[in-house]
Amino acid sequence: MNTGRTIYGIGEALLDVIFKNKQPIGATAGGSTLNAIVSLGRMDYQPFLISEIGNDRIGDIIDDFLLKNGVSDRYLYRREDSRSPLALAFLNENNDAEYEIFKDYAAQTLHEEMPPFTADDIVTFGSFYSINPAFRPQLLKYLQRAKAAGALLVYDPNYRNHHAHKREQMQAALEENFALADVVRGSNEDFQNIYGLQRVEDVAERLHRFSKHIIITANAKGSYVSTPNGAAWYPAVPLQAVSTIGAGDNFNAGIIHGLLAGRIGRKELEGGLSNEQWAGIIASATVFATEVCQLSDNYVAADFKERVDEAVLAYLKLVD
Repeated sequence: MNTGRTIYGIGEALLDVIFKNKQPIGATAGGSTLNAIVSLGRMDYQPFLISEIGNDRIGDIIDDFLLKNGVSDRYLYRREDSRSPLALAFLNENNDAEYEIFKDYAAQTLHEEMPPFTADDIVTFGSFYSINPAFRPQLLKYLQRAKAAGALLVYDPNYRNHHAHKREQMQAALEENFALADVVRGSNEDFQNIYGLQRVEDVAERLHRFSKHIIITANAKGSYVSTPNGAAWYPAVPLQAVSTIGAGDNFNAGIIHGLLAGRIGRKELEGGLSNEQWAGIIASATVFATEVCQLSDNYVAADFKERVDEAVLAYLKLVD
């Protein structure tokens, strides 16, 4: 899908081994940003993943998977001196995942080759990866270069409760990311872990110190959008989830698809979007997340690109 705009994702690439009832039921390439980028690859956007993996068999699996799903490995660095990360995802009775991750941050620094960012390209980043001291100096170079070129930055803190005890020492990096981002999207749980706030209105007020465009997802309650032009709630789609792994990541992918489908660049975003434009973006984000919740994969199905417009229209009718 040629839009004249390039999508870059910066984040970890690992192998997810998924367990149900203490038994492994599958293994697939994973990582928050990777999940979003693979879905956008399946939409034929030809995105790039900026990351690094080991020069090992797990790395081969990840690299091959990306290429087969339309994601360029041009900026996927294969390190000789480290092993590819591994994540164990344990599904509970509600099919929500708890993780145990095995990786050597000390051996990873993020390579320094800089992509040719241009105006209105989209860069998505997030998770603990984006505030980890091992990666952060080089990550900031990427983000600052992209920002200077006029690219749009979409940030998901994805700050889980097992990091909540570190929030004071991580707050400066988190807020620096908020300030760099053109769109901040996180869950209500993320922001409770970061700020200890429960009301989305309070979270949005805090985040507006740094960024203009805030999207807060609240599971079955739907999504809350807050911008300088006002705030609104959008409903979730009722469903029985097969797995929630990748739901938030694909909400992010849907935001990016919505920005591209709506031909929204920096000029349009900074000028202020209409309610109809925001509804289109959230519709796209919601149907991406809904699709993934009904699958055992971390990404939309290969044929989703043929069904997405119909799904978005159906959601917009629900909103009306």
